Amino acid sequence: MASITTVFLLLSLSFLCVSAQEKHPNIINLGSTISPSSDKYRRSWPSPSGLFEFGFYDQVAGNGEVGFSIGVWLVGVDQITVVWTANRDHPPIASNATTLTLEHDGTLLLVDEHGNKTKLIANDTLLPATSASMLDDGNFVLYHNSQRIWESFDYPTDTIVGDQVLRCGGQLLSSISETDHSSGRFHLCMQPDGNLVLYPLNQYTPIDAYWSSDTYNNIFVNFYLYLNKTSGNLVIINGTDHETVKIVNRQASYSSNDSETVQHGTVYRATLNGNGMFGLYSHAINMSNGSASWKLKEPNLVWSALNDPCKVKGFCGLNSFCTLFDDLPNCLCLPGSDFVDSNKKTLGCLRNYSHVGCIHGKENITVYDLNQMENMKWEDDPYSSESMSVEDCKNSCLEDCSCGAAFFQGGVCNKQKLPLRYIRRQSSSSNENSIDAFFKVGKNTANEAVNETEPITSMNTMPPRVQVITSKNDLMHIIVLALGLVILSCVSIAISCLYISKIRVLRYKRLRDIKGQFGILLTDQDHEDLTLRVFSYNELKRATSGFKEELGRGSFGAVYRGSLNRGRKLVAVKRLEKLIDEGEREFRAEMRAIGRTNHKNLVRLIGYCVEDSKRLLVYEYMSNGSLADLFFKQAQRPYWEERVRIAIDVAKGIHYLHEECKSPIIHCDVKPQNILMDDFWTAKISDFGLAKLLMPDQTRTFTGVRGTRGYLAPEWHKNAPITVKADVYSYGIMLLEIICCRRNLEINVPNVEELVLSIWVYKCFCDRELHKLVVGEDQVERRTLENMAKVGLWCIQDEQVLRPSMKSVVLMLEGITDIASPPCPTSSSSM
Repeated sequence: MASITTVFLLLSLSFLCVSAQEKHPNIINLGSTISPSSDKYRRSWPSPSGLFEFGFYDQVAGNGEVGFSIGVWLVGVDQITVVWTANRDHPPIASNATTLTLEHDGTLLLVDEHGNKTKLIANDTLLPATSASMLDDGNFVLYHNSQRIWESFDYPTDTIVGDQVLRCGGQLLSSISETDHSSGRFHLCMQPDGNLVLYPLNQYTPIDAYWSSDTYNNIFVNFYLYLNKTSGNLVIINGTDHETVKIVNRQASYSSNDSETVQHGTVYRATLNGNGMFGLYSHAINMSNGSASWKLKEPNLVWSALNDPCKVKGFCGLNSFCTLFDDLPNCLCLPGSDFVDSNKKTLGCLRNYSHVGCIHGKENITVYDLNQMENMKWEDDPYSSESMSVEDCKNSCLEDCSCGAAFFQGGVCNKQKLPLRYIRRQSSSSNENSIDAFFKVGKNTANEAVNETEPITSMNTMPPRVQVITSKNDLMHIIVLALGLVILSCVSIAISCLYISKIRVLRYKRLRDIKGQFGILLTDQDHEDLTLRVFSYNELKRATSGFKEELGRGSFGAVYRGSLNRGRKLVAVKRLEKLIDEGEREFRAEMRAIGRTNHKNLVRLIGYCVEDSKRLLVYEYMSNGSLADLFFKQAQRPYWEERVRIAIDVAKGIHYLHEECKSPIIHCDVKPQNILMDDFWTAKISDFGLAKLLMPDQTRTFTGVRGTRGYLAPEWHKNAPITVKADVYSYGIMLLEIICCRRNLEINVPNVEELVLSIWVYKCFCDRELHKLVVGEDQVERRTLENMAKVGLWCIQDEQVLRPSMKSVVLMLEGITDIASPPCPTSSSSM
């Protein structure tokens, strides 16, 4: 009994000491400076007990760049344990001469070796700091007098420590690795519904979750996650009544035996690691016998959300699967694919065979085969799920042009398109249901088996076997063979050039004959249009399988998916409707004008068809949909940097149409649905230059392609002349939508003032509350946000003369020219 009382007194005294130290922390006064160099300044600011430090620590970036980062870490272990990082996605600081100073104006600034104030460390401080402190609980705090105005606990990175909370809507974002604390590939979300969930980065749907606390609640209140520094319990708490909803790590085992030391306390931290595993760790504070010094023991894993790293969805990239070797996760390519980078297995794999294409809507099964793998676990939504036999399942996938793999379980065939994700190999002792998986491969790769008993570090790394040259005769033979190949190549090139010149002459004559049939003379201008192909109607009908697969429908008509060159080139075929009854000459002249446009942010016109009253346009195929799909139909908003890039790219495309074409082109229908994304997520403007082809009675309607409700400039309603400034207005509305990732007119909003986006943005701008537009987004740069909002408000001014040109818009968005405060946009056309 006496021993228990002694331990209790020791613990009580230790916590009283900590509490006293927190009441009287080490004060960091204005003008205080730290630096990575120890010559003039200290490297960090410690907490009163020295348990935590804030300052510069060594970091190795993913590209091998070595430098320093600024953060908070635990002291007293052989290798520092970082628990918070400032500006984690900026490159490491390279210079020893860099300093971090609590400036006399109350800002915490990083200053480079040349004396330039480069970046703020603590953002969003409404008042200037008068002092700062590194507390013993791991929280770095800025004070205005005695009021806390900023603290690192409010901006967790990948870790929370004892007495820290993860607020409702907050998240932990994993680091890339133990040495690189930049943002990684996984995040832990404290959702408003009370559920604590692990997802791959940028994913928020239930199918993407790979662990949850199962505390879903239909009543949305202020739930938060709390790490109790005394018990080490991770607790989900209802913020309304502060009642405990669940102790997440209730099954955790706590034990510590060390006969050499007397335990003096424990530090707990919960960390989302770079491999996607979320765990609770303890560090025992030990005081050596007979000594006043203390030291943290190495971390002990108390609890882990998962016991199998391969259950982390997205651990391996696309078209690859996770399997365990000696209890370590490894990534292997699925049959029919190879690693994107054999040195970085988690980047996934790419298909190693060419897709031949469909023939009359079915796959050419003579060039494909299926590879079967057992004990596979697949966790994704199929595009097709039907009851059938295993043989029928295999045949169905082989014949289906969209099928990349089939997963057969319990008499149900689930078919999945490429790329594949969330696949892992189960151990033979697993209690989970096994799935037979069939992967489509090219027949030349069908017999290549994956070596699944070999660790990941040896997969696909052996170079091809090379015969060693053992004699001078061998070397001479190789030289003669090389010279022969060079001579043969030169002859082949000469013959090819001759044939190309003949083909061009024949093509010229053919085009001349075609034009002669319509009574059109061949002019010098036609030489510029030889790259714009003239199709026959039957040719496009075959290419689209009889206009079978409709991609979309708009005011111009319907758009169909097609393929040329025996399926090797995908195209979009637009069948125009409601055209002016014009002759061949006028339509071809218009096509020449559109065909000569050439800009990376315009959808390229490949060719056209003119037969009787039929008018069809053939465009490059845009595989990733429209901006409307990206911004209005996705649960996760695109990265802020990505949105800024898209806004600038679209502005450059419109500027090209307005000012860099031979004759200006007014789009007349700028909106997210007409901005398409290619394979590399480059934004491209579609449907430009076609307004002249509309019926005359569509020029002033809401539904016609001359404008869409919500994007129409006021002059459309005033019968005023339409200029390029009408496009500027439409772009301004779209720019505000890009900022907020919502439509201009939104019914389901919490407040009436948010109903019309343009009105709400102006109110937030006047009230200096633009942060309301991007709630929950930590990566948004405040200055860029303000600039984009001001540009958008200038673009939607009622008076055309007040709207900037698109050239000015580009310069303002790129930060080259200053932006004045815009007046109130008085138009109601957006309603």
